[in-house]
Amino acid sequence: MIQLLPSRPDRRSRARARGRRAARILLALAAMTALLGVDVPDASAEPPLGVTVTAAADAAAGRVGALFAGGLDGGHFCTASVVRSQDRDVIVTAAHCLGSPDTTYFAPGYRDGEAPYGLWRLTGTYVAPGWTDGEDPDEDIAFATVAPADGGQADGRRIEDVVGGFPVAAQQPADATVSVVGYPSGDESPLYCANTTTLFSETQRRIECPDLSGGTSGSPWLVDGALAGVLGGYEGGGTVPEVSYSAVMGDQAVELYREASDNG
Repeated sequence: MIQLLPSRPDRRSRARARGRRAARILLALAAMTALLGVDVPDASAEPPLGVTVTAAADAAAGRVGALFAGGLDGGHFCTASVVRSQDRDVIVTAAHCLGSPDTTYFAPGYRDGEAPYGLWRLTGTYVAPGWTDGEDPDEDIAFATVAPADGGQADGRRIEDVVGGFPVAAQQPADATVSVVGYPSGDESPLYCANTTTLFSETQRRIECPDLSGGTSGSPWLVDGALAGVLGGYEGGGTVPEVSYSAVMGDQAVELYREASDNG
């Protein structure tokens, strides 16, 4: 049974071509069959499992953003997302993305060089001792509190008031279907992929999705719209193009979430 709970740059270097090539082939085939008068599926429908495409600019994607070094001119290097919290100011990412919190900024909904919901500075970080002391891949989930960097679109509100937040879910089944949204460091729009996952070990979850390259660390893993992990963990999240990992959200991660939520 799923338990819904109340409310440290990326070291991976992986090719990104295969998934988008597959998507282009699908679109070309759809165009050809349309010319022949053959019915094709609605292009707005979700892509097949295991196919990576550009994420739709919807409410869920607005809760996901890129982490920047020093500001928008510094380039983005990881991904984070907003989760529900008592003070409505908590984001989640991979612990290995938070090596320089004083100069890290979050841009939810970032797309094509624009930060439609403003730029947010980190005000506190919540990282497991196992990661701080030894970079334990099983503890590669972290939380942070944020505040507006310069007012902007936030207009004095908390980040969850602006874009909403994902609930946090623990105790997911081994074969859960997970949706991932993340920002490769070379792309200016987020990517989306969903697939059924497996347990690589008791503490690591595995998914087959192409193109989730450097910069997608920290991307939320969503099960029915609830956060069940983030891209990271084993091998920093993965070293081959098609496979990514997430540490299983265990008691330590849940405790970090509660601390961040209570101390925003």
